[in-house]
Amino acid sequence: MELETFVHHLHFNPEKIFPPDWQVDWEDAPLPYKLYRGLPEIPLSGDVPLTLKRREAKAEPSLGELGHFLWYVYGLTHYSQSALIEDTKEKAAVSYAQLLRRFVPSGGALYPNELYVYVKLEDAPMGIYHYDAAHHRLLLLREGNYDSYLSRSLGKSCDLSDCFCTVFVSTLFWKNFYKYNNFSYRLQGLDAGVLIGQSLEVAYTMGFSSRVCYQFLDRSINHLLGLSEQEENVYAVIPLSINQSNNSVDDDHNRGKGVNATELCREVPLLEHVSYNRSKRVIDYPLLKKLNEASMFETTESFVKIKNNNSVKQSLGTEMILLPLEERFSYNLASVCKERHCPDIDFMLGKVSQTQLSSLLNETFSFLYQNDLDETDGHALTRVSLYGSFYNVEGVPNGAYSYDNTAHALRRINQGDFREFLQEGLTMPNVNLYQVPLCMHVVGDKDHLKEELGYRGYRIQQMEAGILVQRLLVVSCALGMGGHPLLGFDANQCDELYRINSKGKTSLIQIPVGPYRPRAWLKGSLSS
Repeated sequence: MELETFVHHLHFNPEKIFPPDWQVDWEDAPLPYKLYRGLPEIPLSGDVPLTLKRREAKAEPSLGELGHFLWYVYGLTHYSQSALIEDTKEKAAVSYAQLLRRFVPSGGALYPNELYVYVKLEDAPMGIYHYDAAHHRLLLLREGNYDSYLSRSLGKSCDLSDCFCTVFVSTLFWKNFYKYNNFSYRLQGLDAGVLIGQSLEVAYTMGFSSRVCYQFLDRSINHLLGLSEQEENVYAVIPLSINQSNNSVDDDHNRGKGVNATELCREVPLLEHVSYNRSKRVIDYPLLKKLNEASMFETTESFVKIKNNNSVKQSLGTEMILLPLEERFSYNLASVCKERHCPDIDFMLGKVSQTQLSSLLNETFSFLYQNDLDETDGHALTRVSLYGSFYNVEGVPNGAYSYDNTAHALRRINQGDFREFLQEGLTMPNVNLYQVPLCMHVVGDKDHLKEELGYRGYRIQQMEAGILVQRLLVVSCALGMGGHPLLGFDANQCDELYRINSKGKTSLIQIPVGPYRPRAWLKGSLSS
């Protein structure tokens, strides 16, 4: 299958990328976390704070703070057991699902991403570590100072000498390919984006300055971390600093001879660490490898800057509803993280006030997002936007709308109750949309930034959609509502509803949002 066809099917015809005889081997499932063997370890304190407070600005960060950051971002936070009832002609069968959970959502709770960190702290040897979520510890992969190596791998777009830690978000392909086959590629980008979004949220709350780098030399970064690109690839790099700046470097510093990944790899020796994933039989995934290969940057001369483009203005409706601009509200991120979960069958229809909707939309876009793609100086996302189908919202007639975050207003596209329309478009109807007042959609360009970034643009767009999704989920929970990200929906149908087909836009992910009843499950915390 050609890559262009594959990417198209990923979004519009996912049933065409599954083998006709595909069956999931549940007994041979990989672990939801990566385990290394025989590496030096640094335990991290399990005494994590019940609330996250902003640190003193001038204080040097400690290993304890880094441990708290990593746990709130991607640690194993709780163990849950839910009853699954299957009605058959003979009788109702009950089974139980036991899962290790983290604060971020993940397709099937499979968590295909891994975290690595380049640490420069006084109470730990300087070097590259893997965050072992299973044991909440750091495992030393490579000791030493790699500021110059990493800086050149990033095209000198960030001043790493000022950073106490650099976070690497990778994707381990087999961790969710075993269940979702080729569709896992789409999930992996979104899961990485949600993880990035949580990293930005926790970093801001703790008083760290962050920046997301999507453009780097894949092979040199993977080589430094000791990753096999056939199995795992870094998707994003996030430098952290205690100085409230974006850690960026002027473009003048980037000019000159480009850096080549192959040449850079020769500067550090190859790592051959042993890891374990439990699966005895790993099925090949040639299309994922091919697309991953096509997405790589071999030289820093491939790096680009994307011109700012206001997605909303290209697809505005005619009628506008100005939303009340409420004061910014504060919330306890730690409490929200502990409370947040995906309600699925637990949604219950309730009236949403215009104030709630206004706060939800305004807060979702009110966050700092510094990156190496544009010159936004830390403003919110501009390449993806929010649309929604609303029902039973105070002061907002039932209908389909686009949100204009620059005017803080809704633009009506279609009037009416579209819950049945959207319910029929679900390929896996695990959510009753008749019980959901807000059905949100993240919308982006249909070409997935391919013109500017090639096939790398697809995974970047999925990550930026994931960042927005995580922010929406956090704010929803803070407002007393729940959100449930869904990919099992008909994108063509939603694009028709919002009339964005002809405008080169498409719906990337669907997030029902609304009140919900308490879930019937057993749940235990994994923190002390």
